[in-house]
Amino acid sequence: MDNTKVKKLHDFYRKNLMDVMAFWSKYGLDLDYGGIFTCLDKNGELYNTDKSVWFQGRALWIYSHLYNTFEKREEWLEAASSIYRFLIRYCSDETGKMYFSVTRDGKPLQKRRYVFSETFAIIGLAEYSRACGDMSALDRAWALHERVLDIYRDPLGIPPKIDPATRTGRNHSLPMILLSATQCLREIDPRPSCDSLTLEFVDTILKYFYKPDEKALFENVGPNGERLDSPQGRLVNPGHAIESAWFILHEGLAGNDRTMIDNALEILECSLEIGWDTDYGGLLSFVDIEGKPPEQLEWDMKMWWPHTEALYATLLAYSITGGQKYEEWFDRIHEYSFSRFADSDGEWFGYLHRDGSLSNTLKGSMWKGPFHLPRALLLCIRQLEKML
Repeated sequence: MDNTKVKKLHDFYRKNLMDVMAFWSKYGLDLDYGGIFTCLDKNGELYNTDKSVWFQGRALWIYSHLYNTFEKREEWLEAASSIYRFLIRYCSDETGKMYFSVTRDGKPLQKRRYVFSETFAIIGLAEYSRACGDMSALDRAWALHERVLDIYRDPLGIPPKIDPATRTGRNHSLPMILLSATQCLREIDPRPSCDSLTLEFVDTILKYFYKPDEKALFENVGPNGERLDSPQGRLVNPGHAIESAWFILHEGLAGNDRTMIDNALEILECSLEIGWDTDYGGLLSFVDIEGKPPEQLEWDMKMWWPHTEALYATLLAYSITGGQKYEEWFDRIHEYSFSRFADSDGEWFGYLHRDGSLSNTLKGSMWKGPFHLPRALLLCIRQLEKML
């Protein structure tokens, strides 16, 4: 990329980041009860006042991280403080287990077996502690991290969906998200245990889930990494695989580990090849590696978040290698994403049909809010600045 292109992209991504955050600050923040709404339609109007606990943690991270690393805007710190107070007051039960959703005023609604609410709270609490200098927030982050680690290491820590007496296995999502959470914690408070943990999670992903002979990173494998002959065992989630690839790239760069970097680049390339829809463009949501019918009925939809992860991952890969193929992938994903997902106010629609037409006009839901898109825009801005 020449400097003219890099500068143009930098300015474009910066404007989009500011527009996206303006959308969420204008329509998402709950000025009465605190916290953030995420169920917003095209015009920013609420269609559901229940609150996603995932996004209390995620939004806490993005507002705090922007304040810490991008611009010291008081409105961002105020938003983070409001979300923090709501999160610690309403989003956990008496045992410390976090909810999946609560009402607008913080009454509990739903818990799930998983610990993703906790992992997103970890990164939000840690980043907020740096923004406001509140060490109690960092202590909460480390306590949650230890809690999730205990569950991760205990085979029965999360009640299994399938009877373990009949079938056991491993899922990619937990080591992947713990890798990211630990990296975020290390950035704020680099304790000696962080490096060994991140290396453990990378090793787990590469040892059990990545199959170089099949050129695929699988979502589900047997207890020893063996392929499972089932829809779950044949499943590739391109978005997760691409996200994992750049988490591993970050770790390889931090440790100057060329082998790890090469493995991550291989995962990125094969995941793009598997996921890209050669008929209509865009990344498929789920793929059966053998071409059999996927279980997920939304398998051929184009969701916003894999495209945001692919934007940053391909730009990072290009900046590391200078490889033209990564620039071409970046250009392809950039063109597809901003011509189909992006709306005039900067925020993206979430879901497209396979042919690229809108499935609906929501810009937020219990699963979509200010995280994947602003994070990717910010990371791309930083990478473009380095390239300049």
